[in-house]
Amino acid sequence: MNFGLYREMLRIAPIRRLLIVGMIARFPHSAAGVLLTLHVVNTMDRGYAAAGAVAAVVTIGIAVGAPWRGRRVDTIGLRKALIPSVIAEAVIWSTAPHVSFEWLLVLALVGGVFTLPVFSVVRQSLGVLATGEQRRTAFALDSIATELIFMMGPALGAVIATQISSVIGLTAVGLSAAVAGLLLIWFNPPTRSPEPEKAVTAVDEQEAAAATAVAVAPANIQEAPMELTGAGLPDGPQNMFERLRHGVAGNFTWFSPAVAVVFAVAIGAGLLLSSTDVGIVASVEAGGNPSEVGIVFVAWCAASAIGGIVYGAMKRRFSPMSLLLTMAVLTMPMAFATDTLSLALLSIPAGLLCAPVLSAASERVADLVAENRRGEAMGWYGSSMTAGTALGAPVAGLAIDVIGPWSGFLLAGGAAAVLVLATLSARRLFLRSAPVR
Repeated sequence: MNFGLYREMLRIAPIRRLLIVGMIARFPHSAAGVLLTLHVVNTMDRGYAAAGAVAAVVTIGIAVGAPWRGRRVDTIGLRKALIPSVIAEAVIWSTAPHVSFEWLLVLALVGGVFTLPVFSVVRQSLGVLATGEQRRTAFALDSIATELIFMMGPALGAVIATQISSVIGLTAVGLSAAVAGLLLIWFNPPTRSPEPEKAVTAVDEQEAAAATAVAVAPANIQEAPMELTGAGLPDGPQNMFERLRHGVAGNFTWFSPAVAVVFAVAIGAGLLLSSTDVGIVASVEAGGNPSEVGIVFVAWCAASAIGGIVYGAMKRRFSPMSLLLTMAVLTMPMAFATDTLSLALLSIPAGLLCAPVLSAASERVADLVAENRRGEAMGWYGSSMTAGTALGAPVAGLAIDVIGPWSGFLLAGGAAAVLVLATLSARRLFLRSAPVR
């Protein structure tokens, strides 16, 4: 291990500024999850399944919007791409606390679509500012910074919701997120290298090959029998289909089996983290002291920060899949907690691997995808994580309502472990069936 890597990284002024701005921009939404849960459960007097449904709708919106937002950053630039988010954050989350549950679901979906894309923007910019082995340390630093925020955000959200008002808390989240968006627009972190010609990778060569295939395809199609291709018509249905197929393929030439594995890690991580999140709130709430939820989040996130510090100083690279599987197994013992203190202590082993999982996965995406498509790829990576979150929160909430708070942790760890094993099996079958060249 070489902890001096952190000192070297923080000496780079653009990276240091980016990490600070990223922390500020993440803070509002770090409190939003607990605020939404307690708003639905306490203020609206509904169960954890309903709270999980709202969380799921938000994350579905994020999953739908993230690739589109990432692509907009790639095509029109960061500043223009963030303007809709700044407006939506202020308007939607100032309105959502005052509406019925049905309208809350609608606003949560729209708010998710236009959520400030802090995660993908920061990770995309770090992928530009740091190269090679530096990326592991840079992404670890970002994960550590994120954990520091999540040590404070949920605790503050719980205090505001229980001691003041969840309505005031959600309104503050929206206005603060809008201010954070303006800060990102002002800072305008780089999302492309200053010399893009030096950023050409194997992915670019694949895109060129795909473009050649598109150009050649019509000629090949026309040589086929007319009754099968419709080539006798200027725009035969088969020709239109082929053009569409090649066009879609050309837009996703960056996507590969290796990238698919990373996205599976993101789904599993989102499922595991959201289920654990709901389980922590439900367990502490069941103990009769909801304001103590911050104690557990501090222990959980502090462990993640420590794990991130250690991982970022390592020279050896670890598989995101193996890290996620270990984290899933270590999450299940949280079901045996008897009070807030024991829950906080049992959250530490799993927390130690949280930041390393996310750092390893982000580093892998940055290595696999060319930077001219990295914004879109990071958007899909974020969508994969939020898809897992959308699945984990309501399912864990339903299990908690029917069985008990402890069931959320067993469900979270078991589901993430099954996903890892299924992905590894699918990858093994793919490699066996792939033709040898």
